[in-house]
Amino acid sequence: MAEPLKNFFSAQIVNRIAKMIGDAYPSFGKPAFVAEATNGLDKLELMPRAWQITRALRGHLPEDYDAAAAILKASLGPRRAATEGDGMSSFLYLPHVFFVAEYGADHWATSLDLQYELTKRFTAEFSIRVFLDRYPQQTLARLREWTNDPDVHVRRLVSEGTRPRLPWAPRLRVFQDDPAPVLELLELLKDDPELYVRRSVANNLNDIGKDHPDILFEICKRWLVDASDERTKLVKHALRSAVRRAEPGALQLLGYGRGPAARVEGVAIRPRRVGIGESVDFTFDLVSTGRSKQSLLVDYRVHFVKADGSSRPKVFKLTTLELEAGEAQRLKTRISLRQMTTRTHYPGEHIVDVVVNGAVLPVGSFVVR
Repeated sequence: MAEPLKNFFSAQIVNRIAKMIGDAYPSFGKPAFVAEATNGLDKLELMPRAWQITRALRGHLPEDYDAAAAILKASLGPRRAATEGDGMSSFLYLPHVFFVAEYGADHWATSLDLQYELTKRFTAEFSIRVFLDRYPQQTLARLREWTNDPDVHVRRLVSEGTRPRLPWAPRLRVFQDDPAPVLELLELLKDDPELYVRRSVANNLNDIGKDHPDILFEICKRWLVDASDERTKLVKHALRSAVRRAEPGALQLLGYGRGPAARVEGVAIRPRRVGIGESVDFTFDLVSTGRSKQSLLVDYRVHFVKADGSSRPKVFKLTTLELEAGEAQRLKTRISLRQMTTRTHYPGEHIVDVVVNGAVLPVGSFVVR
Protein backbone atom coordinates (compact mmCIF):
# COMPACT_ATOMS: atom_id res chain seq x y z
CA MET A 1 0.00 0.00 0.00
CA ALA A 2 1.31 3.45 -0.93
CA GLU A 3 2.37 5.71 1.93
CA PRO A 4 -0.20 8.44 2.70
CA LEU A 5 0.62 11.77 1.07
CA LYS A 6 0.34 13.55 4.41
CA ASN A 7 3.50 11.79 5.58
CA PHE A 8 5.54 13.98 3.24
CA PHE A 9 5.35 16.76 5.83
CA SER A 10 7.45 14.97 8.43
CA ALA A 11 10.00 16.11 10.97
CA GLN A 12 12.63 15.54 8.29
CA ILE A 13 10.98 18.08 5.96
CA VAL A 14 10.53 20.57 8.80
CA ASN A 15 14.24 20.30 9.58
CA ARG A 16 15.07 20.77 5.91
CA ILE A 17 13.00 23.97 5.77
CA ALA A 18 14.67 25.14 8.97
CA LYS A 19 18.13 24.60 7.48
CA MET A 20 17.25 26.41 4.25
CA ILE A 21 15.96 29.42 6.16
CA GLY A 22 18.80 29.30 8.68
CA ASP A 23 21.35 29.41 5.86
CA ALA A 24 19.71 32.59 4.55
CA TYR A 25 18.96 34.09 7.99
CA PRO A 26 21.48 33.08 10.66
CA SER A 27 19.33 34.57 13.45
CA PHE A 28 16.53 32.11 12.71
CA GLY A 29 15.63 30.12 15.82
CA LYS A 30 15.77 26.70 14.23
CA PRO A 31 15.21 24.51 17.33
CA ALA A 32 12.19 26.53 18.47
CA PHE A 33 10.71 26.57 14.97
CA VAL A 34 11.15 22.80 14.57
CA ALA A 35 9.60 22.14 17.98
CA GLU A 36 6.54 24.26 17.19
CA ALA A 37 6.12 22.99 13.62
CA THR A 38 6.35 19.32 14.60
CA ASN A 39 4.19 19.45 17.73
CA GLY A 40 1.38 16.95 17.09
CA LEU A 41 2.20 16.88 13.37
CA ASP A 42 1.62 13.13 13.04
CA LYS A 43 -2.04 13.54 14.02
CA LEU A 44 -2.78 15.95 11.15
CA GLU A 45 -3.69 15.46 7.49
CA LEU A 46 -1.71 16.90 4.57
CA MET A 47 -3.09 20.45 4.39
CA PRO A 48 -3.30 21.02 8.17
CA ARG A 49 0.34 19.90 8.43
CA ALA A 50 1.37 22.50 5.87
CA TRP A 51 -0.65 25.18 7.66
CA GLN A 52 0.99 24.31 10.99
CA ILE A 53 4.42 24.76 9.44
CA THR A 54 3.26 28.07 7.94
CA ARG A 55 2.12 29.41 11.29
CA ALA A 56 5.38 28.33 12.88
CA LEU A 57 7.23 30.27 10.19
CA ARG A 58 5.19 33.36 11.02
CA GLY A 59 6.20 33.07 14.67
CA HIS A 60 9.93 32.74 14.01
CA LEU A 61 10.52 35.07 11.06
CA PRO A 62 10.67 38.87 11.47
CA GLU A 63 7.31 40.44 12.24
CA ASP A 64 7.77 42.81 9.30
CA TYR A 65 6.26 40.97 6.32
CA ASP A 66 8.59 42.49 3.72
CA ALA A 67 11.61 41.38 5.72
CA ALA A 68 10.14 37.89 6.24
CA ALA A 69 9.36 37.57 2.53
CA ALA A 70 12.90 38.58 1.61
CA ILE A 71 14.27 35.81 3.85
CA LEU A 72 11.93 33.22 2.38
CA LYS A 73 12.94 34.29 -1.12
CA ALA A 74 16.64 34.06 -0.25
CA SER A 75 16.13 30.57 1.19
CA LEU A 76 14.62 29.05 -1.94
CA GLY A 77 16.58 26.37 -3.71
CA PRO A 78 17.04 25.98 -7.48
CA ARG A 79 14.05 26.27 -9.77
CA ARG A 80 12.36 23.18 -11.21
CA ALA A 81 13.58 22.16 -14.63
CA ALA A 82 10.94 19.50 -15.31
CA THR A 83 7.21 20.07 -15.60
CA GLU A 84 6.14 16.57 -14.62
CA GLY A 85 7.36 13.63 -12.62
CA ASP A 86 8.75 15.27 -9.48
CA GLY A 87 6.17 13.60 -7.25
CA MET A 88 5.74 15.26 -3.88
CA SER A 89 9.19 16.85 -3.74
CA SER A 90 8.02 20.32 -4.78
CA PHE A 91 5.42 20.31 -1.99
CA LEU A 92 8.29 21.44 0.21
CA TYR A 93 7.18 24.96 -0.72
CA LEU A 94 3.48 24.60 0.12
CA PRO A 95 3.94 26.27 3.55
CA HIS A 96 5.68 29.17 1.80
CA VAL A 97 2.70 29.58 -0.57
CA PHE A 98 0.31 29.50 2.39
CA PHE A 99 2.50 32.14 4.09
CA VAL A 100 1.96 34.55 1.19
CA ALA A 101 -1.77 33.85 1.05
CA GLU A 102 -2.27 34.27 4.81
CA TYR A 103 0.02 37.18 5.64
CA GLY A 104 0.88 38.96 2.40
CA ALA A 105 -2.42 40.44 1.22
CA ASP A 106 -1.46 43.97 2.30
CA HIS A 107 1.86 43.81 0.45
CA TRP A 108 0.99 43.42 -3.23
CA ALA A 109 4.38 44.13 -4.83
CA THR A 110 6.42 42.07 -2.37
CA SER A 111 3.99 39.16 -2.52
CA LEU A 112 3.82 39.10 -6.33
CA ASP A 113 7.61 39.07 -6.46
CA LEU A 114 7.80 36.16 -4.00
CA GLN A 115 5.11 34.21 -5.85
CA TYR A 116 7.00 34.72 -9.11
CA GLU A 117 9.92 32.84 -7.54
CA LEU A 118 7.82 30.26 -5.69
CA THR A 119 5.95 29.17 -8.81
CA LYS A 120 9.27 28.28 -10.46
CA ARG A 121 9.77 25.73 -7.71
CA PHE A 122 6.22 24.59 -6.89
CA THR A 123 3.16 26.62 -7.87
CA ALA A 124 1.57 29.81 -6.57
CA GLU A 125 -1.85 28.99 -7.98
CA PHE A 126 -3.36 28.90 -4.47
CA SER A 127 -1.91 32.17 -3.16
CA ILE A 128 -2.32 34.22 -6.36
CA ARG A 129 -6.10 33.96 -5.94
CA VAL A 130 -5.96 36.17 -2.85
CA PHE A 131 -4.50 38.95 -4.99
CA LEU A 132 -6.84 38.36 -7.92
CA ASP A 133 -9.71 38.78 -5.49
CA ARG A 134 -8.33 41.85 -3.69
CA TYR A 135 -6.41 43.62 -6.48
CA PRO A 136 -8.01 42.26 -9.68
CA GLN A 137 -6.82 44.87 -12.17
CA GLN A 138 -3.25 45.13 -10.87
CA THR A 139 -2.85 41.38 -10.65
CA LEU A 140 -4.40 40.69 -14.05
CA ALA A 141 -2.03 43.23 -15.58
CA ARG A 142 0.95 41.46 -14.02
CA LEU A 143 -0.31 38.06 -15.18
CA ARG A 144 -0.67 39.44 -18.69
CA GLU A 145 3.05 40.33 -18.61
CA TRP A 146 3.83 36.82 -17.37
CA THR A 147 2.19 35.19 -20.41
CA ASN A 148 5.47 36.03 -22.21
CA ASP A 149 7.78 34.92 -19.44
CA PRO A 150 10.55 32.54 -20.52
CA ASP A 151 9.83 30.23 -17.55
CA VAL A 152 7.14 27.64 -18.32
CA HIS A 153 6.05 27.50 -14.67
CA VAL A 154 5.37 31.23 -14.62
CA ARG A 155 3.28 31.03 -17.79
CA ARG A 156 1.33 28.10 -16.36
CA LEU A 157 0.60 30.11 -13.21
CA VAL A 158 -1.32 32.56 -15.41
CA SER A 159 -3.71 29.90 -16.69
CA GLU A 160 -3.87 27.70 -13.60
CA GLY A 161 -4.11 30.45 -11.00
CA THR A 162 -7.08 32.08 -12.76
CA ARG A 163 -9.15 28.89 -12.94
CA PRO A 164 -12.58 29.77 -11.54
CA ARG A 165 -13.01 26.28 -10.02
CA LEU A 166 -9.49 25.21 -9.09
CA PRO A 167 -10.23 22.00 -7.13
CA TRP A 168 -8.06 22.59 -4.05
CA ALA A 169 -8.62 26.31 -3.59
CA PRO A 170 -11.49 28.77 -3.01
CA ARG A 171 -13.46 29.56 -6.15
CA LEU A 172 -12.95 32.84 -7.95
CA ARG A 173 -16.60 33.89 -7.89
CA VAL A 174 -16.02 37.07 -9.87
CA PHE A 175 -14.62 35.05 -12.79
CA GLN A 176 -17.40 32.49 -12.46
CA ASP A 177 -19.82 35.36 -13.05
CA ASP A 178 -17.77 37.00 -15.81
CA PRO A 179 -14.88 34.99 -17.29
CA ALA A 180 -13.97 37.65 -19.88
CA PRO A 181 -10.75 38.81 -18.10
CA VAL A 182 -9.56 35.21 -17.87
CA LEU A 183 -10.36 34.50 -21.51
CA GLU A 184 -8.12 37.40 -22.56
CA LEU A 185 -5.20 35.64 -20.84
CA LEU A 186 -6.06 32.22 -22.27
CA GLU A 187 -6.06 33.69 -25.78
CA LEU A 188 -2.41 34.61 -25.26
CA LEU A 189 -1.52 31.10 -24.08
CA LYS A 190 -3.57 28.82 -26.33
CA ASP A 191 -0.60 28.16 -28.63
CA ASP A 192 2.06 28.06 -25.94
CA PRO A 193 4.96 25.81 -27.01
CA GLU A 194 4.67 23.74 -23.80
CA LEU A 195 1.99 21.05 -23.39
CA TYR A 196 2.16 21.75 -19.63
CA VAL A 197 0.72 25.22 -20.24
CA ARG A 198 -1.75 24.20 -22.95
CA ARG A 199 -3.30 21.53 -20.72
CA SER A 200 -3.71 24.16 -18.02
CA VAL A 201 -5.46 26.41 -20.54
CA ALA A 202 -7.79 23.50 -21.34
CA ASN A 203 -8.48 22.93 -17.64
CA ASN A 204 -9.38 26.58 -17.23
CA LEU A 205 -11.77 26.46 -20.19
CA ASN A 206 -13.27 23.27 -18.79
CA ASP A 207 -13.96 25.16 -15.55
CA ILE A 208 -15.54 28.07 -17.42
CA GLY A 209 -17.77 25.69 -19.37
CA LYS A 210 -19.39 24.40 -16.19
CA ASP A 211 -20.87 27.87 -15.60
CA HIS A 212 -21.00 29.18 -19.19
CA PRO A 213 -21.29 26.32 -21.69
CA ASP A 214 -22.22 28.66 -24.54
CA ILE A 215 -19.03 30.67 -24.01
CA LEU A 216 -16.99 27.45 -23.96
CA PHE A 217 -18.51 26.28 -27.24
CA GLU A 218 -18.03 29.67 -28.92
CA ILE A 219 -14.37 29.81 -27.91
CA CYS A 220 -13.69 26.22 -28.96
CA LYS A 221 -15.44 26.69 -32.30
CA ARG A 222 -13.29 29.74 -33.03
CA TRP A 223 -10.08 28.06 -31.89
CA LEU A 224 -10.73 25.05 -34.12
CA VAL A 225 -10.59 27.19 -37.28
CA ASP A 226 -7.28 26.32 -39.03
CA ALA A 227 -6.15 24.75 -35.74
CA SER A 228 -2.85 22.94 -35.33
CA ASP A 229 -2.86 19.40 -33.95
CA GLU A 230 -1.75 20.80 -30.61
CA ARG A 231 -4.61 23.29 -30.40
CA THR A 232 -7.13 20.66 -31.51
CA LYS A 233 -6.00 18.43 -28.63
CA LEU A 234 -6.34 21.39 -26.26
CA VAL A 235 -9.94 21.95 -27.40
CA LYS A 236 -10.82 18.27 -26.98
CA HIS A 237 -9.44 18.34 -23.45
CA ALA A 238 -11.36 21.53 -22.68
CA LEU A 239 -14.60 19.90 -23.81
CA ARG A 240 -14.17 16.70 -21.80
CA SER A 241 -16.65 17.51 -19.02
CA ALA A 242 -19.21 18.83 -21.48
CA VAL A 243 -18.83 15.60 -23.46
CA ARG A 244 -19.40 13.53 -20.31
CA ARG A 245 -22.54 15.57 -19.72
CA ALA A 246 -23.54 14.77 -23.33
CA GLU A 247 -24.02 18.45 -24.12
CA PRO A 248 -25.00 18.76 -27.79
CA GLY A 249 -22.71 21.75 -28.40
CA ALA A 250 -19.64 19.78 -27.37
CA LEU A 251 -20.59 16.66 -29.30
CA GLN A 252 -21.27 18.68 -32.43
CA LEU A 253 -17.90 20.44 -32.26
CA LEU A 254 -16.13 17.08 -32.08
CA GLY A 255 -18.09 15.60 -34.97
CA TYR A 256 -20.41 13.41 -32.90
CA GLY A 257 -23.50 15.58 -33.04
CA ARG A 258 -25.61 13.16 -35.04
CA GLY A 259 -27.60 10.66 -33.00
CA PRO A 260 -26.25 7.12 -33.34
CA ALA A 261 -27.85 4.43 -35.46
CA ALA A 262 -26.59 1.61 -33.30
CA ARG A 263 -27.63 -0.95 -30.73
CA VAL A 264 -25.91 -2.88 -27.97
CA GLU A 265 -25.79 -6.68 -28.02
CA GLY A 266 -23.97 -9.50 -26.26
CA VAL A 267 -23.65 -7.73 -22.93
CA ALA A 268 -21.58 -9.52 -20.27
CA ILE A 269 -21.16 -8.10 -16.77
CA ARG A 270 -19.08 -10.44 -14.61
CA PRO A 271 -19.35 -11.07 -11.78
CA ARG A 272 -22.88 -9.92 -11.13
CA ARG A 273 -22.18 -9.82 -7.39
CA VAL A 274 -18.95 -8.26 -6.25
CA GLY A 275 -17.29 -7.11 -3.04
CA ILE A 276 -16.02 -3.64 -2.29
CA GLY A 277 -12.40 -3.45 -3.35
CA GLU A 278 -12.89 -5.88 -6.25
CA SER A 279 -13.69 -5.21 -9.91
CA VAL A 280 -16.26 -6.02 -12.60
CA ASP A 281 -15.45 -6.91 -16.22
CA PHE A 282 -17.88 -5.32 -18.67
CA THR A 283 -18.05 -6.33 -22.37
CA PHE A 284 -20.57 -5.72 -25.14
CA ASP A 285 -20.98 -5.55 -28.92
CA LEU A 286 -21.81 -2.20 -30.51
CA VAL A 287 -23.69 -2.89 -33.76
CA SER A 288 -24.30 -0.31 -36.46
CA THR A 289 -27.88 -0.15 -37.71
CA GLY A 290 -27.17 2.69 -40.13
CA ARG A 291 -26.83 2.67 -43.90
CA SER A 292 -23.48 4.43 -44.03
CA LYS A 293 -20.28 4.87 -42.03
CA GLN A 294 -20.71 6.53 -38.63
CA SER A 295 -18.30 8.30 -36.30
CA LEU A 296 -19.15 7.27 -32.76
CA LEU A 297 -18.01 8.51 -29.36
CA VAL A 298 -18.54 5.67 -26.89
CA ASP A 299 -18.52 6.11 -23.10
CA TYR A 300 -20.05 4.10 -20.30
CA ARG A 301 -21.88 5.26 -17.21
CA VAL A 302 -22.04 3.64 -13.79
CA HIS A 303 -24.71 4.68 -11.28
CA PHE A 304 -22.70 4.45 -8.05
CA VAL A 305 -24.74 3.93 -4.88
CA LYS A 306 -24.30 6.65 -2.24
CA ALA A 307 -24.29 6.36 1.54
CA ASP A 308 -28.00 7.20 1.76
CA GLY A 309 -28.96 4.49 -0.76
CA SER A 310 -29.51 6.87 -3.67
CA SER A 311 -27.32 6.66 -6.77
CA ARG A 312 -25.46 9.10 -8.95
CA PRO A 313 -24.11 8.39 -12.44
CA LYS A 314 -20.44 8.86 -13.32
CA VAL A 315 -19.36 8.79 -16.95
CA PHE A 316 -16.09 7.16 -18.03
CA LYS A 317 -14.42 7.53 -21.41
CA LEU A 318 -14.20 4.34 -23.45
CA THR A 319 -13.31 4.89 -27.11
CA THR A 320 -14.02 6.59 -30.42
CA LEU A 321 -14.56 4.50 -33.53
CA GLU A 322 -16.06 4.39 -36.99
CA LEU A 323 -18.53 1.67 -37.94
CA GLU A 324 -19.55 0.78 -41.45
CA ALA A 325 -23.19 -0.11 -42.16
CA GLY A 326 -24.03 -3.30 -40.29
CA GLU A 327 -20.57 -3.58 -38.71
CA ALA A 328 -20.17 -4.69 -35.09
CA GLN A 329 -17.28 -4.16 -32.70
CA ARG A 330 -16.60 -5.88 -29.39
CA LEU A 331 -15.71 -3.47 -26.59
CA LYS A 332 -14.59 -4.16 -23.05
CA THR A 333 -13.53 -2.39 -19.89
CA ARG A 334 -13.12 -3.00 -16.18
CA ILE A 335 -15.06 -1.22 -13.44
CA SER A 336 -13.07 -0.82 -10.23
CA LEU A 337 -14.74 -0.88 -6.81
CA ARG A 338 -11.54 0.06 -5.02
CA GLN A 339 -12.02 2.68 -2.33
CA MET A 340 -10.47 6.02 -3.31
CA THR A 341 -10.09 9.43 -1.75
CA THR A 342 -12.40 10.79 -4.47
CA ARG A 343 -15.02 8.02 -4.37
CA THR A 344 -16.33 5.80 -1.58
CA HIS A 345 -18.23 2.65 -2.55
CA TYR A 346 -21.38 1.37 -0.84
CA PRO A 347 -23.43 -1.83 -1.17
CA GLY A 348 -26.39 -1.98 -3.52
CA GLU A 349 -27.40 -2.39 -7.17
CA HIS A 350 -25.29 -0.40 -9.63
CA ILE A 351 -26.88 0.32 -13.02
CA VAL A 352 -24.61 0.40 -16.09
CA ASP A 353 -25.33 2.30 -19.33
CA VAL A 354 -23.49 2.74 -22.61
CA VAL A 355 -23.47 6.33 -23.91
CA VAL A 356 -23.03 6.71 -27.68
CA ASN A 357 -22.89 10.23 -29.15
CA GLY A 358 -24.75 11.39 -26.05
CA ALA A 359 -27.55 8.80 -26.35
CA VAL A 360 -27.96 6.58 -23.30
CA LEU A 361 -28.37 2.85 -23.96
CA PRO A 362 -29.18 0.89 -20.74
CA VAL A 363 -27.41 -2.47 -20.60
CA GLY A 364 -27.65 -4.02 -17.12
CA SER A 365 -26.44 -3.93 -13.53
CA PHE A 366 -24.31 -5.58 -10.87
CA VAL A 367 -24.67 -5.77 -7.09
CA VAL A 368 -22.01 -4.65 -4.65
CA ARG A 369 -22.04 -6.72 -1.47
